[in-house]
Amino acid sequence: MRLRHIEVFHAIYTTGSITNAAKLLYVSQPSVSKVLSHAEQQLGFDLFQRNKGKLIPTSEAKTLFPEIDKLYKQLRSINALAENINRRDSGVIDIALTPGLGFGVIPRSIAKFREVHPHVQFKLQTMHNDDALQTLLEHKCDLALLYSSPPLPGIEEVELGSSEVVILYPKQSFPADTKIVSVESLAEQELISIWDSGPLGDLVLDRFESLGMETHSNMQVDTYYIAASLVDKGMGCCTIDKLTAISNITDNVGVSPFNPPLDFKIKGLHLETRPLSRICEHFLDFVRAELNLVYNQQ
Repeated sequence: MRLRHIEVFHAIYTTGSITNAAKLLYVSQPSVSKVLSHAEQQLGFDLFQRNKGKLIPTSEAKTLFPEIDKLYKQLRSINALAENINRRDSGVIDIALTPGLGFGVIPRSIAKFREVHPHVQFKLQTMHNDDALQTLLEHKCDLALLYSSPPLPGIEEVELGSSEVVILYPKQSFPADTKIVSVESLAEQELISIWDSGPLGDLVLDRFESLGMETHSNMQVDTYYIAASLVDKGMGCCTIDKLTAISNITDNVGVSPFNPPLDFKIKGLHLETRPLSRICEHFLDFVRAELNLVYNQQ
């Protein structure tokens, strides 16, 4: 039996007539009769006996119906799922993201998104750029949210917003009225090294090299969060993305921009061979809105 045969058979069996089945399926009565006749021809036996305008299921039909009913319910479930996907009411969003976005932007984006789409599931993995890209290439996530990622073959970029690298410094190390820390003054300070942190570390090193500036460091860390904690303890200065900086402000810490600013793009990346789902694209609208909100509040 074909799916159309199953649909018509189920409708007639449950409603008791071709007229009612046609109303249920929103088709004409001749169309229902034609499909039923074709189904019976293919099967080689009658499904209903005609009796004074009514259709009485045959013993063969009664034997078939329990299995047909299971399949029909599965088909309805598939249709309901497809409608949910179209309405963006369900699905899974699997993301690898840089830790800086995990402090505030992504949690707030998810919270607002779930107010509208409470049944969407999220899977989050925080990691450095290189690890996130590898996770994407190995099909272990659908989307990577990263800072200043360079163009790569086979990967499509979606621009989400921008931010900047800033200097995080212990207030005790500078005059009380300090608003801007010059890059040159960092040469006299202990710098907490996070140069291996990916594209942002490269941006900072390029700026230092353009100024002919040498730096020294007795501490090397691999995350901005640890670097910010060390600054809070007066262990030195660090260069850090602004989103992480504003999430780790304390009474002991000051934040200074670079002059000129050291800006970078925030991007969503996915494989060209695996386009983003509708639900994932919709979530990125919330991420853009949150980044724009943070930018306007700064």
